[in-house]
Amino acid sequence: MKTEDKTNCQKKILTIPNLLSLFRLLLIPLFVWLYLEKQDYRMTTVVLVLSGLTDVVDGYVARHFNMVSDFGKVLDPVADKLTQLAMLFCLLDRFHFMLIPLILLVVKELFAAVTGLMTIYKTKVVLGADWHGKATTLALYTMMIVHLVWYSIPVAVSNILIGLCVAIMLLSFVLYAIRNIRIICKGESHV
Repeated sequence: MKTEDKTNCQKKILTIPNLLSLFRLLLIPLFVWLYLEKQDYRMTTVVLVLSGLTDVVDGYVARHFNMVSDFGKVLDPVADKLTQLAMLFCLLDRFHFMLIPLILLVVKELFAAVTGLMTIYKTKVVLGADWHGKATTLALYTMMIVHLVWYSIPVAVSNILIGLCVAIMLLSFVLYAIRNIRIICKGESHV
């Protein structure tokens, strides 16, 4: 792909991956309503899995069809994190230890947003997700879906799953913090 074409694509907003991210945002009120109001955990699971699948598809389409855009690099994780926050909030209704990943997610994402904006200012580059960010997303979705599907999950199993998820989240938090602070302080580029 020519450099000019790649630059034009990076600036596009209306792309298939971005529309899929917007669709994920629209699914949030639906699964919150299904979970809290209708208490239909099966349909909540279906909507959450659909949201996760559109996340995978939008990433695949963006990379394989050269539709990666700076707007998408921001919108995609926002859709992910809002989905995760909403579902963790819903699950908090039945599983009180969900408060730990919920608080950690808020702290991690606020820190990542601030340091991420500082890295963009310093480097003029919007960085994408690293492997550990994707591992965190997978761990969160897996943990949430298990809690949706296994309605009477034993407390010990629930706590172990939450603990594993929190450990992965903490690892990702530390690795993103190191990356962003290194770029901010030393001017290192990470592309």
